[in-house]
Amino acid sequence: MRRKSAVLKTSKPWLSIALISVMIFLSACGSSSSNGGSSSAPSAQPNQGEASEASNAPVEIEFWYGLGGNLGENMERLIAAFNESQDNIVVKGLVQASYSETSTKLQAAIASGNVPAAVLSSNAEWARRGYFEELDSYIAGDSDFNKEDVIPTFLEQGQVDGKQYFLPMYGTTQVMYYRKDILAEHGIDPATLTTWEALADAAAKMTKKDGGTTTFYGWEPMWGKENMMDAVFSKGGSVLSEDGRTVTITTDEWVDTWDYFRKWIHEDQIMRIHHGGTGWEYWYKTIDDVMQGFAAGYTGSSGDQGDLDFSIIAAMEQPGWEGHGQGEPVAEAILAGIPAAASPEQKAAAYEWFKFFMKPENTASWSMNTGYIAVRESAQNDPAFADFAKENPQITVPLSQATHASRPFVDPTGGKISDALATAADKVQISNLPAAEALAEAQAEAQAALDAHYKQ
Repeated sequence: MRRKSAVLKTSKPWLSIALISVMIFLSACGSSSSNGGSSSAPSAQPNQGEASEASNAPVEIEFWYGLGGNLGENMERLIAAFNESQDNIVVKGLVQASYSETSTKLQAAIASGNVPAAVLSSNAEWARRGYFEELDSYIAGDSDFNKEDVIPTFLEQGQVDGKQYFLPMYGTTQVMYYRKDILAEHGIDPATLTTWEALADAAAKMTKKDGGTTTFYGWEPMWGKENMMDAVFSKGGSVLSEDGRTVTITTDEWVDTWDYFRKWIHEDQIMRIHHGGTGWEYWYKTIDDVMQGFAAGYTGSSGDQGDLDFSIIAAMEQPGWEGHGQGEPVAEAILAGIPAAASPEQKAAAYEWFKFFMKPENTASWSMNTGYIAVRESAQNDPAFADFAKENPQITVPLSQATHASRPFVDPTGGKISDALATAADKVQISNLPAAEALAEAQAEAQAALDAHYKQ
């Protein structure tokens, strides 16, 4: 059975209400007449009463997020805790199927002008086009925010051209989860699995086959380009040259690494991926394989911890490669933004919601309940977090890995290079196309997009 989440704290901290109240008042009050005089119509008093009533009503905002399972449940709890903590703002959470669906629906909302006030999504190019609100003025005017306490690499990932457009809600990195009983059964010490070569050997040892069909897999990478890119970065590979002008995804670091995964999945059949389906379906199928005893382990998000039973599962960092040192997988901030088309009072309310989510005790609670990385350094000093880590050492694995992690690739083309890599990953993982061929096709497409970007 899955580990149940601890109850979130629901203390009622003070919020910066003054900014909210002023904006509500300004938007609710009537405007002056065109000749500069005030209206003396008999209806003036009732209108003032209506304005007063409106100014006392809470600001309602929509918050879009693409989280399911335990993550979605914990988001609902935090939204409820925020709404209960004050009387001036009501956050209404709207669940999307995934991060990507959130982005797709937001694009349509921006086009129509009917946007949510807060969204768990970010897009640097959209920020440059003015579709997201710049947040520097909110932070500068808020003495309670304590910018220095936010983990620098996470805060920096929310900046576009030196300006803060997005705030980190939590950090994530992909780690390794394994069945303690299966490794013990085969005499495998997880402490020895520090390289991909060692992991592949262990996976081969644990794999079970019936004739030519694998019935138990030694390992399951997660579908998509991310796991394989992590492995490339751990070997010293990069997406772009140092000057940012050349796509570098056909180097040996890329081709050799991606072909290892193709071979493990299709030729050796000691690993497999689940792919397709709706939303996070493929992800939960992968988790279920390990939980139900059909695979020895898998590579997944730090945020999976709330869905795992750690009486049988344990966590470890991603491996490196022989001769290359420890792994350097990506540690990424999950960012939230405020669409620029929202009303002023909705924007102010959205900022208060984000700030509440980032409070040390709340980001610590989110980390304890989900496995994601807290965004404030002081969260680790939270007494509840310190006690929890003693009993649940897996919570410290993502934190440790993040100290030597790679930064996420920022696509200067607005996603065209990333799309080319995603297509190439599918060709390798699903279609068994040799990595050299798949990456060569992606290289041509990505370089053309990069050249076009610099010609603009």
